[in-house]
Amino acid sequence: MRGRPTENVIVDNCKVFQGHGGFVVGSEMSGGVRNISVKNCQFLGTDVGLRFKSTRGRGGVVENIYISDIYMFNIETESFLFDLYYGGKSAVEALEDGDKISDNEIKYPVNEETPVFRNIFVKNLISRNARRAMFFNGLPEMKISNIHIEDVKITAQLGAELSNSKDIIFKNVHIVPQTGSALILKEVENFNSDNFTYPAGLEKPVDIQGNGNNNIVISGKKNK
Repeated sequence: MRGRPTENVIVDNCKVFQGHGGFVVGSEMSGGVRNISVKNCQFLGTDVGLRFKSTRGRGGVVENIYISDIYMFNIETESFLFDLYYGGKSAVEALEDGDKISDNEIKYPVNEETPVFRNIFVKNLISRNARRAMFFNGLPEMKISNIHIEDVKITAQLGAELSNSKDIIFKNVHIVPQTGSALILKEVENFNSDNFTYPAGLEKPVDIQGNGNNNIVISGKKNK
């Protein structure tokens, strides 16, 4: 029902097989989603692992989400996805149809119909054999904000790409891409990474693109 909040929910010890997502928030979240705990879960062959989706016009605030001890295998698209340009398709369908992923240079006025995603904490996550490690695709007028990711190991065809995001913290994050960079940043503000690791031999482990990035700190990098 539109306008009704979802809050104070515990998801524990679940196994998800070949669904559209392991844990999914949205796209209908006009009443807000807050105070959610997700822990001790396995996602096997799902389209996405952790999926947060919405679009302009939906409104609502998603906040205070705590996710820990998650194990993923054979994820079809992203292990961890924020999609603020959701068009009604599954992640696999959108990928197969070649949908445009964003128009992230256009800023729209912020109002009650602008979706907000903030204060999301992920710890102790292992993902093996995903298509892409992470994809954060926020709105230029309302960036995804205050996302903390700690003790994470992901192997994937592609690394992590963060776009229109701010106040992002990585701690002990290890990403192993088959090709390309381990981390791509576009229009990212206040990114702090401690002990970000990746395989030796990557031509460009971190790729910072465009002129809209600000206060990027990546320390303690180690080749492994």
